[in-house]
Amino acid sequence: MTNPSATVRPWTRPHDWAEVVLGVVALLSPLWMNTDNAAMWTMIILGALVALDGLASLAVPGQVYGEGIQIVLGVLMFISPWVMSYTELGGISWSSWIIGALTVIAGAAALPVAQAAHRAGTGMAGQH
Repeated sequence: MTNPSATVRPWTRPHDWAEVVLGVVALLSPLWMNTDNAAMWTMIILGALVALDGLASLAVPGQVYGEGIQIVLGVLMFISPWVMSYTELGGISWSSWIIGALTVIAGAAALPVAQAAHRAGTGMAGQH
């Protein structure tokens, strides 16, 4: 079980740091991958949103909804090669699938930690 006092300190949760790193990698991946316009902008926008959500979760550890947003963004990144029609671009589509799946996994793993922090009274809603 996670130590509740460790979950309430801002800027210390590894799940959220992983989210920031995944977002930055997605954001920058068009620099070293073969992309088209749709793939490039999809990765830049979703990567930036994932990284920003991670930073928000790091700053305020009790925001449980941030982990839900992370999971949704991970799903969107995972399905984006099909939705935005760039599955034929192997490198960037595999990046979308892998980063999207890892983002969902990190969000799901962080959810109980964020809930514990929220119950400890660090969330935006305060104590219940």
